[in-house]
Amino acid sequence: MLVDDNPTHACVTPVGAVAGRRVRTIEALEEGGRLHPVQQAFLDAGAFQCGYCTPGMILTALGLLLRCPDPSEEAIVRAMQGNLCRCGTYPRIVQAIGRAAAELRATAVAGGAR
Repeated sequence: MLVDDNPTHACVTPVGAVAGRRVRTIEALEEGGRLHPVQQAFLDAGAFQCGYCTPGMILTALGLLLRCPDPSEEAIVRAMQGNLCRCGTYPRIVQAIGRAAAELRATAVAGGAR
């Protein structure tokens, strides 16, 4: 989950620790029936198989992109180190995050041009 836009492991975070703070889960990302660009990038890149790690990976990636809109591959790998993928799709996860970063930057530029 994201707590105030920072990735946080829900499995070890007591509810009282997030009282009064902004909490976002994977379910909160889609808007109007459209996947968030990070979700779409994971889908497009085939960055998941069993789905076990997907919510945590996507939310960690989004937290990274909120802090750093144009991360290097090294920064992506470093940010994702706290998440484990049982299927080993790490290269596709890194690719998906790069795609999402580019999409979010393009959307921001297009939105700023209006």
